[in-house]
Amino acid sequence: MKARFALIALSACLAWSAMPASVLAAPDQAEAPTRLDEVVVSARRAGAPMWTVRRDGEGVMILVGAIEEAPRGFEWRPQALEEAAARADRILFPQRGRASPADVLRLMWRIRTIGWLPEGTTTADYLTPEDQARLEALMAGEKTDQWRRYSLLLLAIDLFKNKAGETDARSVGADDAVRRAARKARVPIRSIGVVRGADLIESLISAPPATHRECLRAALSAAELGPDALRLRAEAWRGLRVAEVLASPVDQAVDRCWPWGDPQIGPQLRAEWTEAVTQALGQPGLTLAVAPLRRLAEPGGVLDQLETQGFEVDGPEWKPITPESGAPETAAP
Repeated sequence: MKARFALIALSACLAWSAMPASVLAAPDQAEAPTRLDEVVVSARRAGAPMWTVRRDGEGVMILVGAIEEAPRGFEWRPQALEEAAARADRILFPQRGRASPADVLRLMWRIRTIGWLPEGTTTADYLTPEDQARLEALMAGEKTDQWRRYSLLLLAIDLFKNKAGETDARSVGADDAVRRAARKARVPIRSIGVVRGADLIESLISAPPATHRECLRAALSAAELGPDALRLRAEAWRGLRVAEVLASPVDQAVDRCWPWGDPQIGPQLRAEWTEAVTQALGQPGLTLAVAPLRRLAEPGGVLDQLETQGFEVDGPEWKPITPESGAPETAAP
């Protein structure tokens, strides 16, 4: 179990470290301008949530709201997004991580601190009686009760893998599709920031056990839905039902679990997206950005801020519909 958790934690760092680090030169201003409307039409054929952002006299951006995982066999149209990416002037990707061998060794050395609750405590010391009862019901079929001593983060990971269908999931691959097309067409690409592996690991090691309580609560809700949890979220994403995606327990867990849920790392990642998008919109031509859907559409997120700044934001509705607006409130799946 310790080795398994180490691999899970390391994958979060190393997945980011695989992000492209290249920052290529800006396009020659003498080149013919990209036919923006045609590119936008091509991108929207992909069927993923995306928005065009523009303001008179400034550049144009296509913001693609991505999710990470979907059930095996889930289909969408990445080829249309690849066609659009090949005709963009520049492309932005999420933050990349940078982990050194020393960071990896430190994580392995401290794995017991991360994977287990403090000596003499169990999950019942950190959860409400109601949440503990939900956990007991979900873990009733386990051969041992060792899980009561797991850290809340480790329990959340196990619930996703074994109860909410993540074991059979696969990557949706929106960023992979865009990256392939950009490299083939030699479109400049840039990750919007770098998070040091040392910072990621320190945030994981130093967090008190109760820090992961909300993460586990979201994982409980996803596990109670069973394998349908990932399917419902993916279908809402493909159907452009953005508020429904954000209301899903799977998406809420992504937001509440490490690293996005970390009180230091999370705000840094959010601020970097807002700054990167604002700067890109000041450049001529077309920028395409692949960002986590929640970072774009959450209350006070990138789309809300762009709208407040006077940009024209065109795409699927992202704000939850409330009874005050005259329509039924969006329900979580």
